Amino acid sequence: MLALVIALAMLSGVKAQNLGSDYQTAIGVKVYPGALSFKTFTNDNTAIEGLAYFWSNGFRATGLYEIHGDIEGAEGLKWYVGPGAHLGFYNNNWKDKYPDRSSGIALGIDGVLGLDYKISGAPINISLDWQPSLNLIGYSYFEGGWGGLGIRYTL
Repeated sequence: MLALVIALAMLSGVKAQNLGSDYQTAIGVKVYPGALSFKTFTNDNTAIEGLAYFWSNGFRATGLYEIHGDIEGAEGLKWYVGPGAHLGFYNNNWKDKYPDRSSGIALGIDGVLGLDYKISGAPINISLDWQPSLNLIGYSYFEGGWGGLGIRYTL
Protein backbone atom coordinates (compact mmCIF):
# COMPACT_ATOMS: atom_id res chain seq x y z
CA MET A 1 0.00 0.00 0.00
CA LEU A 2 2.85 2.36 0.84
CA ALA A 3 4.38 1.73 -2.61
CA LEU A 4 1.07 2.70 -4.23
CA VAL A 5 0.85 5.94 -2.25
CA ILE A 6 4.47 6.85 -3.10
CA ALA A 7 3.94 6.09 -6.79
CA LEU A 8 0.78 8.20 -6.92
CA ALA A 9 2.53 11.08 -5.16
CA MET A 10 5.37 10.94 -7.70
CA LEU A 11 2.89 11.01 -10.57
CA SER A 12 0.61 13.74 -9.21
CA GLY A 13 1.88 16.18 -11.85
CA VAL A 14 0.75 13.94 -14.71
CA LYS A 15 -2.62 15.20 -15.97
CA ALA A 16 -3.38 13.61 -19.33
CA GLN A 17 -4.45 10.02 -19.86
CA ASN A 18 -2.55 7.96 -22.37
CA LEU A 19 -5.04 6.83 -25.02
CA GLY A 20 -2.59 5.76 -27.76
CA SER A 21 -1.02 2.33 -28.26
CA ASP A 22 2.12 3.20 -26.24
CA TYR A 23 2.55 4.37 -22.66
CA GLN A 24 5.29 5.72 -20.40
CA THR A 25 4.12 4.77 -16.90
CA ALA A 26 1.43 2.50 -15.50
CA ILE A 27 0.17 1.49 -12.07
CA GLY A 28 -2.12 -1.40 -11.16
CA VAL A 29 -2.29 -4.96 -9.91
CA LYS A 30 -0.85 -8.33 -10.84
CA VAL A 31 -2.89 -11.45 -10.19
CA TYR A 32 -0.96 -14.36 -8.67
CA PRO A 33 -0.08 -14.41 -6.04
CA GLY A 34 -1.36 -10.83 -5.85
CA ALA A 35 0.74 -7.68 -6.11
CA LEU A 36 0.68 -3.95 -6.60
CA SER A 37 2.55 -3.10 -9.80
CA PHE A 38 4.34 0.08 -10.89
CA LYS A 39 5.99 0.10 -14.33
CA THR A 40 7.82 2.87 -16.16
CA PHE A 41 9.79 2.94 -19.37
CA THR A 42 13.33 4.31 -19.19
CA ASN A 43 13.51 4.54 -23.01
CA ASP A 44 11.63 3.06 -26.01
CA ASN A 45 12.55 -0.56 -25.30
CA THR A 46 13.48 -0.84 -21.60
CA ALA A 47 11.34 -0.55 -18.50
CA ILE A 48 11.59 -1.10 -14.78
CA GLU A 49 8.78 -2.72 -12.83
CA GLY A 50 8.32 -2.78 -9.08
CA LEU A 51 6.03 -5.34 -7.48
CA ALA A 52 4.80 -5.45 -3.88
CA TYR A 53 3.30 -8.85 -3.00
CA PHE A 54 1.16 -9.39 0.08
CA TRP A 55 -0.09 -12.85 1.02
CA SER A 56 -0.82 -15.01 4.07
CA ASN A 57 2.85 -15.97 4.51
CA GLY A 58 4.27 -12.44 4.45
CA PHE A 59 5.49 -9.74 2.08
CA ARG A 60 7.82 -9.66 -0.92
CA ALA A 61 9.16 -6.75 -2.98
CA THR A 62 10.49 -7.48 -6.48
CA GLY A 63 12.28 -5.22 -8.93
CA LEU A 64 12.52 -6.18 -12.62
CA TYR A 65 14.51 -4.70 -15.52
CA GLU A 66 12.58 -5.47 -18.71
CA ILE A 67 13.75 -5.37 -22.32
CA HIS A 68 10.77 -4.86 -24.65
CA GLY A 69 10.39 -5.59 -28.35
CA ASP A 70 7.55 -4.88 -30.76
CA ILE A 71 5.54 -7.71 -32.29
CA GLU A 72 5.21 -6.82 -35.96
CA GLY A 73 1.65 -6.44 -37.18
CA ALA A 74 0.19 -6.14 -33.66
CA GLU A 75 -0.01 -2.50 -32.64
CA GLY A 76 0.38 -2.04 -28.89
CA LEU A 77 1.64 -5.60 -28.30
CA LYS A 78 5.20 -6.16 -27.11
CA TRP A 79 7.22 -9.09 -25.78
CA TYR A 80 9.52 -8.59 -22.82
CA VAL A 81 12.27 -10.42 -20.96
CA GLY A 82 14.65 -9.49 -18.19
CA PRO A 83 16.38 -10.04 -14.85
CA GLY A 84 15.44 -8.88 -11.38
CA ALA A 85 15.74 -9.45 -7.66
CA HIS A 86 13.48 -9.85 -4.65
CA LEU A 87 13.46 -9.35 -0.89
CA GLY A 88 10.78 -10.96 1.23
CA PHE A 89 9.83 -11.34 4.85
CA TYR A 90 7.96 -14.42 6.06
CA ASN A 91 5.59 -14.23 9.02
CA ASN A 92 4.73 -16.83 11.68
CA ASN A 93 2.29 -18.61 9.31
CA TRP A 94 5.27 -19.59 7.14
CA LYS A 95 7.37 -20.62 10.14
CA ASP A 96 4.51 -22.72 11.58
CA LYS A 97 3.88 -24.52 8.25
CA TYR A 98 7.57 -25.13 7.54
CA PRO A 99 9.52 -25.39 10.81
CA ASP A 100 12.61 -26.64 8.92
CA ARG A 101 12.58 -23.35 6.96
CA SER A 102 12.60 -21.10 9.99
CA SER A 103 14.34 -18.12 8.40
CA GLY A 104 12.06 -15.12 8.13
CA ILE A 105 13.97 -13.51 5.23
CA ALA A 106 14.00 -14.32 1.53
CA LEU A 107 16.53 -12.75 -0.84
CA GLY A 108 17.06 -13.92 -4.39
CA ILE A 109 17.11 -13.36 -8.12
CA ASP A 110 14.22 -13.31 -10.58
CA GLY A 111 13.60 -13.49 -14.27
CA VAL A 112 10.60 -12.48 -16.33
CA LEU A 113 9.25 -13.45 -19.76
CA GLY A 114 5.97 -12.05 -21.01
CA LEU A 115 3.65 -10.11 -23.29
CA ASP A 116 2.54 -6.50 -22.73
CA TYR A 117 -0.46 -4.94 -24.48
CA LYS A 118 -1.57 -1.29 -24.37
CA ILE A 119 -5.20 -0.94 -25.40
CA SER A 120 -5.46 1.87 -27.97
CA GLY A 121 -8.18 4.35 -27.07
CA ALA A 122 -8.19 3.42 -23.37
CA PRO A 123 -5.77 4.14 -20.52
CA ILE A 124 -5.37 0.41 -19.86
CA ASN A 125 -2.36 -1.90 -20.13
CA ILE A 126 -2.55 -5.69 -19.78
CA SER A 127 0.36 -8.05 -19.34
CA LEU A 128 0.78 -11.79 -19.03
CA ASP A 129 4.09 -13.20 -17.85
CA TRP A 130 6.09 -15.95 -16.16
CA GLN A 131 8.38 -14.89 -13.33
CA PRO A 132 10.65 -17.69 -12.09
CA SER A 133 12.81 -16.95 -9.07
CA LEU A 134 15.67 -18.49 -7.14
CA ASN A 135 15.77 -17.76 -3.43
CA LEU A 136 19.41 -17.59 -2.28
CA ILE A 137 19.31 -16.29 1.30
CA GLY A 138 16.85 -17.67 3.82
CA TYR A 139 15.42 -20.98 2.65
CA SER A 140 17.08 -21.72 -0.73
CA TYR A 141 14.68 -22.92 -3.41
CA PHE A 142 13.54 -22.41 -7.01
CA GLU A 143 10.03 -21.07 -7.55
CA GLY A 144 8.66 -21.55 -11.06
CA GLY A 145 5.00 -20.74 -10.43
CA TRP A 146 5.01 -16.94 -10.07
CA GLY A 147 3.82 -14.56 -12.73
CA GLY A 148 0.38 -13.97 -14.07
CA LEU A 149 -2.01 -11.36 -15.37
CA GLY A 150 -1.28 -7.66 -14.82
CA ILE A 151 -3.86 -4.91 -15.28
CA ARG A 152 -2.64 -1.33 -15.06
CA TYR A 153 -3.89 2.23 -15.54
CA THR A 154 -1.56 4.12 -17.88
CA LEU A 155 -0.39 7.66 -17.36
